[in-house]
Amino acid sequence: MLAACPWVRAQESIMVMEAYSGKVLIASNASTKRPVASLTKIATGAVAVDWAIATGADLGTLQITVPETVTLVGGPNPMNLQPGERLSMRDALYSALLGSDNLAALTIADHVGREMLIRRGKPGDPVGEFVAEMNRLAKALGMTQTRFANPHGLERRRAPAFSTAADVARMSVYAMRRNAFSFIVRQPERQISVSGAVGKRTYRIRNTNELIGEPGILGIKTGTTLAAGPCLAACMERDPLVRQKADGSKGATPRRLVVVILNQPDRFNRARELIRQGWSVYDSWLDAGAPVQDRQREIVSVPNPQ
Repeated sequence: MLAACPWVRAQESIMVMEAYSGKVLIASNASTKRPVASLTKIATGAVAVDWAIATGADLGTLQITVPETVTLVGGPNPMNLQPGERLSMRDALYSALLGSDNLAALTIADHVGREMLIRRGKPGDPVGEFVAEMNRLAKALGMTQTRFANPHGLERRRAPAFSTAADVARMSVYAMRRNAFSFIVRQPERQISVSGAVGKRTYRIRNTNELIGEPGILGIKTGTTLAAGPCLAACMERDPLVRQKADGSKGATPRRLVVVILNQPDRFNRARELIRQGWSVYDSWLDAGAPVQDRQREIVSVPNPQ
């Protein structure tokens, strides 16, 4: 079985960048297309939060319904979600982003996609519309080597999906600009509730990201499948760097590191190593005056599409 899967034999892919300047600090196989497992849910969360901002929806009070199609999805289901049960959009995001709950991700996509179809006056499949929105966002962010096929990241033979470490870094930078998203992914755990035919149930979802709780770590997401291998997108922030300008005034430089690792069994220790190396490269770059010789290769610009 393993011999038939070329992704498993591939080397790790790495992208380390500073989010505010866009400076690429470390990259290895960063443009290699491969499955990214549940790092897909970074895009799912970003689209859902963007939709809530655009429509004025309250993530905490909006109740969404688990669709019948959840029975077709495998993988983690920590809340034992059943068709027809209800939970808040915020709790669904907690379960999808912290617990990597595939069914919660599908429930989010079904609700938001249905609302999109209604507002656009279109018929169609709600989840399909949501995934199309994920791909539209990816294109707008310059993620030219990415194709999403579902909102959860499980591989499907007839609907291949892929991305790259560099593209996931772009999506991570974008998603972490959203306060609702960044607040969720930095939580070590969260108690959430589901209502159904048997009444209300509560669950405590724990963050699968082992880096959470370490100084400066803000998130973001883990992912693992046989094809993708263990993956991680991480974000660390330092206090702004305050320096005196030539005119005597002081300026503050914000500092945020994004690290993406694909297909690395020791992903958390590798991330710690890359964070140390990344900051060292960044500090040396700043001390040298932040020179840029080839902007296209050295700087990643992540827009804010409307």
